[in-house]
Amino acid sequence: MLKLYGAVRSRSAIVQWYLEEYQIPYELVMLDMQAGEHRQPAYLAVNPIGKLPAIDDDGFILWESGAILLYLAEKYGHLPATLPERAIATQWVLYANATLGPVLFIEASRERELPKQLPALNTILTQRPFLLGNEFSVVDVAVGSMLIYGVTLLKLDFSAYPAIVDYVTRLSQRQQQALKG
Repeated sequence: MLKLYGAVRSRSAIVQWYLEEYQIPYELVMLDMQAGEHRQPAYLAVNPIGKLPAIDDDGFILWESGAILLYLAEKYGHLPATLPERAIATQWVLYANATLGPVLFIEASRERELPKQLPALNTILTQRPFLLGNEFSVVDVAVGSMLIYGVTLLKLDFSAYPAIVDYVTRLSQRQQQALKG
């Protein structure tokens, strides 16, 4: 069975949302980061970097939330059919982790960088309900999670971007429903 290694207040919640959303069976292995369990030899054998999340899929080990999401989407048939469409999906997952996440979480540059990111994202979301079109996808888990963190953890105000507010509201409800499930 797939094992998801996670911790409270880690990006493992992103992967857990995906697994719950698509009803993929898994075992959640919670680590206590306060106690340093992510730095112990047992976990470092899974992820030598010592970060969460990581998965063990019958001996196949993978870490980094974006890589895990793309792997799971590929494995369970949730990626678009064509190579160009898959590349766009990959682009969005990488954007979530490499661009949007740092813009949201690095306070020193947030005020300068956020106004460069959000207008374009807002425009895209006025044109379609989800980032790849009319259907929810792995991309929405990746990007939506970052935006949800921005609202819930960082208390950021996206009210100048109504399509983003709507998107975050819809995805927050969807995430809560999936995680109850």
